[in-house]
Amino acid sequence: MILEIVQYGHPVLRQRCRKVTAIDDDLICLVGDMLETMVDANGVGLAAPQVGEAIRLAVVDVSHDPECVSYLRVNGEDAALESLMPLVFINPKLEFGEAREFGTEGCLSIQDLRAEVKRPAEVVATLPQLDGSVLVVETDGLLARALQHEIDHLNGVLFIDRLSPAAKVGMRSRLKMLLERGQQS
Repeated sequence: MILEIVQYGHPVLRQRCRKVTAIDDDLICLVGDMLETMVDANGVGLAAPQVGEAIRLAVVDVSHDPECVSYLRVNGEDAALESLMPLVFINPKLEFGEAREFGTEGCLSIQDLRAEVKRPAEVVATLPQLDGSVLVVETDGLLARALQHEIDHLNGVLFIDRLSPAAKVGMRSRLKMLLERGQQS
């Protein structure tokens, strides 16, 4: 089922989400609906708060671009991107590399807005799975950026919070318009 994606200004987008403590049929159903919603919206990731659920759950799928990473290791072994996608995880933890790079980001919860965001170029993500296993993913490129973006959502952080002060000033009127549009719906 396609879920409604909440938009900028909705309070759930600013909440630090609670830990997932039980895997049940409702959660499994939510995951399926989130994957379907992400694909329908042409996204590369979707976090539970974006569909109104303040829990530490997200999905990512960057398989449309197999060249979007220069390396991928899962639990210490080289891995193919396709073998990992779509990636579903709960209660994630991130470690960051030192190098940082700019990349264009958008968000399904902030429609029609894209901006250059500086983030760590590489991550090590500890991603508990629904079956109780844990994946430790080391990567760069779009996958690293998508993981950071979705995990930010779980902490109540939006990509616009990561913009430079000058970029924030430049977007102030557009954000105000989006906020007003969201309050009218």
